[in-house]
Amino acid sequence: LIHGLAEDSRSWEPQLGRLGRHRTFAYDIRGHGNTTLGSADGTLAQLGDDLARFLAEVSGPAICVGFSLGGTIVLWAAAHRPELVRRAVVLATSSVVGRRACDFYADRIELARAGSPEELARALREDTAAALARPEVDVDAVTARRMEAIGAGGGYINGAAAMATLNGQPLTPDLRDVDCDVTVVGGELDSFCPRRAADLMLEALPRACYVEIAGVGHLMNVDDPDAVTAAIVEACG
Repeated sequence: LIHGLAEDSRSWEPQLGRLGRHRTFAYDIRGHGNTTLGSADGTLAQLGDDLARFLAEVSGPAICVGFSLGGTIVLWAAAHRPELVRRAVVLATSSVVGRRACDFYADRIELARAGSPEELARALREDTAAALARPEVDVDAVTARRMEAIGAGGGYINGAAAMATLNGQPLTPDLRDVDCDVTVVGGELDSFCPRRAADLMLEALPRACYVEIAGVGHLMNVDDPDAVTAAIVEACG
C-alpha cells in the first residue's frame, strides 16, 4: 500500500487487517512519515525504484495498491519492473499532468522551500478542503495529520517535483509495457484527478478496468474508507 503526497502509511489504517487473506505492508515514501529523505532527486524513477527495492528485499512480488502519487509510483514499477508487480490497483491517479497542475506543484514547492510552516499549512488546508466531498469531515484534523506526515517538507517538495515532471515527460507511453491486470479507481467528485485522467490510463494499459466510487473527492479514503476498502478487496480477489 503506497500513500500519496502529504500523507504517510497511516492513511491506510482503514484497510490494514481488512483485506481478507492478504498480508499487507504500508511504508512511508521518501521524506514522509518515518522515512528519511536521503539523496532525493525529484524524479518518479527514483520513487519507483524505491518501491521496486522494497518489493525485492522485503515483501516479494506483490499486488500493489497506490493512491495519487502512490498510484503513479505503482504504475512506474509495473512498467519497469513487471516481475515484481503481480497486479496493480491505482486510486485517484494520473499518468500525465497539465500546465495548470504543473503550476500548482511549482507554487507548493516554493511555499515549502520558503520555510514558513504557517503559510504551507494554510495552503495545505485549502488543498485538503478542495479534495474532500463530505462536509462532515474535520478538515483541520486531516490537515494537521498531513502536516505531521511531511515534517520538514523535503519529501513533499520531492514528491511534488516528481509529479510535475509528468507535464513534460508523461508516464502514459510507458503504460503499454504494463503486463499485469490494473484496476483504476476514480472518485465521482475528484477535481484533482478527473475521469479524463483515468481514461488516458485505460486507453494505454493493455489489461485494465475502471471502478468509480460515488460521492467522494480526491481524498477518497477520508471521504468513504469503507467504499475504498470494498473496491480494493474486489480488485485484489
